[in-house]
Amino acid sequence: MEPRDLSTHVPYEAGRGIEETARELGMDPDELVKLSSNENAWGPSPKAVVALRESAATVHAYPKASHTDLTAALADRFSVEDDQVWLANGGDGALDYLARALLAPGDEVLVSDPGFAYYAMSARFHHGQVNKYPIRKADDFEQTAEGVLDYYDGERVVYVTSPHNPAGTEMPLGEVRKLADATDEETLVVVDEAYGEFSETPSAVELTRERDDVAVLRTFSKAFGLAGCRLGYAIVPRDWSEAYARVNTPFAASELACRAGLAALDDTDHVEQTVEGVRDAREYMYDNLDCPTWESQGNFVLAEVGDGTRVFEAAKQEGVIIRDTSSFGLPECVRITAGTPAMTERAVEVINGAL
Repeated sequence: MEPRDLSTHVPYEAGRGIEETARELGMDPDELVKLSSNENAWGPSPKAVVALRESAATVHAYPKASHTDLTAALADRFSVEDDQVWLANGGDGALDYLARALLAPGDEVLVSDPGFAYYAMSARFHHGQVNKYPIRKADDFEQTAEGVLDYYDGERVVYVTSPHNPAGTEMPLGEVRKLADATDEETLVVVDEAYGEFSETPSAVELTRERDDVAVLRTFSKAFGLAGCRLGYAIVPRDWSEAYARVNTPFAASELACRAGLAALDDTDHVEQTVEGVRDAREYMYDNLDCPTWESQGNFVLAEVGDGTRVFEAAKQEGVIIRDTSSFGLPECVRITAGTPAMTERAVEVINGAL
């Protein structure tokens, strides 16, 4: 017996981790600077850490109450109804829920190139077909409704990433509205705002209050520093209340994750510190890297270094882990997560040395 044909499924390629790199180099993990996975360099919310410790004794119970409390808190935060919030095991889990709710075998989706690999992966897992639209470096990775619509052909789902990974560009709210207006009635526009807290652009959640063809993806992995808890969510149109119960994995968002999320939402100081630190780090990289960069609204900067793999390897040998963007189709670039001042300064020094 063998699995079904998975030849069209490409494994997700994550950024290099500290432990595996330390073993490879024979170094102490504490000597390394990891700026490859867009994690929060300032760590988790201290309030979330306390909540995790205090909740440890309750993990024998399913997270029914904490799940309800968290959806209510998020609904209040975004001025939507509680049942518009679909909690999931990370943002990728929310993508799976949307695919389950929308895709019949053979349905097509439209994803950006370059872009987050899991959009296509999730569609294929659910027997969908994947088409692409380009976001071009030659256009400084500009995102417009027209740029998507030039490649749109009635797909069931269109994915937009704003801010975009790895470029950091955004699709303005007016352009998202134009895109949704121009697509078919049975097309859902999914706006991935995983990095939304770092942006000053209004969220597309606004559109979910007034129409049934836009959904927004958010996560606790970035600004809130809870990547290891695996907690994400989608905010969906108001009329979809019954769909969640039919497609979600029971209690996918764990008791610990929900309690940590509730505490992190209440820790505005930590989020503000993170956002301010990210903005300072981005400016430092723009000003001090000896190579072209693109202005980013995420917690990272894309830099054109000539040979991304060579610079990645050279930086790694110096104990700095950045992201080789060859898997995004950008072999001439690297992506550098915004770190603390000490981390960012070291990374810039090492990268400039490699250049």
